[in-house]
Amino acid sequence: MTMLADDHTEETDSDLIQKCQLGDENSFRVLYQRYQHKVRATLYKLCGSELLDDLTQDVFLKAWKALPKLREPSYFATWLYRICWNVACDRRRQLAKIRQQKKILEQSIPESKSIQGHLLKIHYQQLVQKALEHLTLDHRVVLVLHDLEDVPQKEIAQILSIPVGTVKSRLFNARKTMRQYLEQKGVTI
Repeated sequence: MTMLADDHTEETDSDLIQKCQLGDENSFRVLYQRYQHKVRATLYKLCGSELLDDLTQDVFLKAWKALPKLREPSYFATWLYRICWNVACDRRRQLAKIRQQKKILEQSIPESKSIQGHLLKIHYQQLVQKALEHLTLDHRVVLVLHDLEDVPQKEIAQILSIPVGTVKSRLFNARKTMRQYLEQKGVTI
């Protein structure tokens, strides 16, 4: 019995992107399979677990829609991380707005109900995730992309549209803040 395999493992991202730009949805599925874990991991580290599936889907939907405009297929990974960063920033803005509205609401209700609201807050179980939350988003994205996703500093600079020197500075400060937080929690680095 002979099975026909839909094997795209030998095709480069550039080959797949050119096919996608001609409307080949199958090639995009292959790109999705190649990058979904990295995108999910990055979004988790930037935004947490809430709505992770929706955020991941949003990144790939935006990528599919914008793919015809991608002029340099060899920069697909960098371009995809940029979309991921934009989706994370949008989510953070939404969360900030929700927190502000919740704060206004809590101020207008009796304190006992406010305490109940505090009990409903999401608590991350992993210490590293908590430490990441203490970083500014600018520092967090550099640390996540470089140290956790192994993206080179030059690529991070392209993704964030900042100089490489700024990437290095933010990375240094992010690591310092992470180390201080973890040491306060009893973790020796």
